[in-house]
Amino acid sequence: MTAPTHLPQSDSVASIAPRDKAEILAQALPYIRKFHGKTIVIKYGGNAMTDPELQADFAEDVVLLKLVGLNPVVVHGGGPQIDAALNKIGKKGQFIQGMRVTDDETMEVVEWVLAGEVQQDIVGLINAAGGKAVGLTGRDGGMIRARKLKLIDLEDPTKEHDVGSVGEIEAIDPSVVKALQDDQFIPVISPIGFGEHNESYNINADLVASKLAEILKAEKLMLLTNIKGVLDKEGNLLTDLTARRIDELVADGTISGGMLPKIAGALDAAKSGVNAVHIVDGRVPHAMLLEILTEQAYGTMIRSH
Repeated sequence: MTAPTHLPQSDSVASIAPRDKAEILAQALPYIRKFHGKTIVIKYGGNAMTDPELQADFAEDVVLLKLVGLNPVVVHGGGPQIDAALNKIGKKGQFIQGMRVTDDETMEVVEWVLAGEVQQDIVGLINAAGGKAVGLTGRDGGMIRARKLKLIDLEDPTKEHDVGSVGEIEAIDPSVVKALQDDQFIPVISPIGFGEHNESYNINADLVASKLAEILKAEKLMLLTNIKGVLDKEGNLLTDLTARRIDELVADGTISGGMLPKIAGALDAAKSGVNAVHIVDGRVPHAMLLEILTEQAYGTMIRSH
C-alpha cells in the first residue's frame, strides 16, 4: 500500500515491478485456500459508500472475492442518502441511542432510498466490475421477519423510547440467499423487514449483517465503516478485542452512540459461531481485500473468547 492511493490505476500499479506483483499474489494464496467456499457477510456503509473511487474499489473487491471462490453477501446501510432525501422534503433526521426515529413518512423515504436508489447503485457497480449482483429486501423470499423495536433507555431501564417503524429481527430465512449463492450470484440486501400485518420496518444494517452472518454460518463478518475501528480513550486503534474487553469498554463509556449497535451485533455474531468479525476502515482503498487476503490489520477484529 505504498503506492499513492488516488493516482489513476495505471500510474500507481505500473510502478510495481512484475516480481513484486507476483510476490503479492503468492502471499494471498494461503488465505484464498483457507477461505475457499466460505461465506463472508459484508456490511457496506460510511465513506466507502459515498466516495466514487472507494465505491469502485469496493465493487472490484467483492467481484474478486467471488471469483477466487469465496461467497460474499452484501448488506448495505444508507444513512447519508436517507438524510439527504429527508432534507429535500424538509425533514430532519432524529436519533435516539444510535437508532433513527422513523415515523410513517420517514419509513416511506427509507424504503425508496434503500431498496431503490442505494441498492440499485450497488448492484450496478458490482455488475460493472464483472460480477452478477441481485438486489433483495427482507421481503424477498420472506427473508427478514421483524417486530417493532422496544428501545429501553440506557440510563433508566423503566423508560422506553418509541422510535416508530424501527424493527428488531424475529427470524431470518436465508433460503433465497443460499439459492442465489449456489447460482454464482452476489446478493445485495437492503435492511428492511416485514411484520405480521405486512408492515415495513427499518432495521439497523449492522444488526441485519450480524444476524445474517450467524444464520449463514459465515466465516467472517466485515463491517465497513468510516472510522479506523474501535479506539481506546487515547485514540489508539484496538486491533484485537475479546467479549470481556468489549463489556469493559461499554461500561466505561469508551464505546458509545452509533458504535453500540455495531459492537452489539458483532459480539453476538462472534459468540454464535462466526469465526471473526472485523470492523474495517472503509476509507482505505481496498481495505476489505487487504483485511481478508493479507496479514495487515485495517481495523478491529472481534473474537468470542
